[in-house]
Amino acid sequence: MNRRRFLLLTACAALPAMAKAAPEEWQGRAMGADVALRLHGASPAQARGFFAEAARLLAHVESLFSLHRDSDLARLNRDGRLRFPAAGMVELLALSDRLHHATGGAFDPTVQPLWLARARGGDEAAARALAGWDAVAWSRSEVRLARPGMALTFNGLAQGWAADRLAEAAARHDLTDLLIDAGEIRALGPRGWRVGLADAAGHEHRRIRLAGRALATSSPGGTLIGPRGLPHILAPGGGAPLWDTVSVSADSAALADGLSTALCLMPSAAARAALARLPGCRIELAIPAPGGISSGKA
Repeated sequence: MNRRRFLLLTACAALPAMAKAAPEEWQGRAMGADVALRLHGASPAQARGFFAEAARLLAHVESLFSLHRDSDLARLNRDGRLRFPAAGMVELLALSDRLHHATGGAFDPTVQPLWLARARGGDEAAARALAGWDAVAWSRSEVRLARPGMALTFNGLAQGWAADRLAEAAARHDLTDLLIDAGEIRALGPRGWRVGLADAAGHEHRRIRLAGRALATSSPGGTLIGPRGLPHILAPGGGAPLWDTVSVSADSAALADGLSTALCLMPSAAARAALARLPGCRIELAIPAPGGISSGKA
């Protein structure tokens, strides 16, 4: 079961506002998500060079953060420690720490044992006792998990982080007009892209023009797991998600990715406080869960 949150875009979600020529396109896969790149104004040689680097970069993301292969993260979860973590691992740990504190603990990568317990129909209370960001010690020389059985997941960040790295690679190839869809989307260049925002049932609620920003959408009910079919986005302290769907735009796809996940678990006042701590982030769509909250305005 793919545990990443459900990205909700309409079938024609990303269309150039004023397309003059057919774009150069590439498709791949990373972290359980389809990846699509669409370039405008690029020469065939530029596109080939960028697409080759994109494939290498996505393979590197898998080698760091995959939960289903012999990645750095899988070794950390298995051994409880990781010596001399890669720069990307340190970067996501730092971003996780920032989001954890900005969201009052709603964002917490230590929920992996809890997710596995839910997916397998196991003891969630016992698994919840293993969670706790304060039990993760990390530096450039070592990452250590304090309690046996602890495990991390970066599925709430890694797709966005990959999109940000692809944007940096595009700049190295002098590409200025493109759309990156790596589960989260990032639009570069002044052209702008029309994006439809939908709920878990696929009903479109609004469209926005995305230019020079990133967008992420989370829907707890978009993927249901375990024998009871429960939401895949979990609060470390328990409780049901308050929002059916949350879409967030930000300068960074990784930041939008993590924040959209956490906001699904947060009441309106806490969401506003988190946004105040994270300048540049904006809620584009917030649909309350049935019976979860009285107002869709976060």
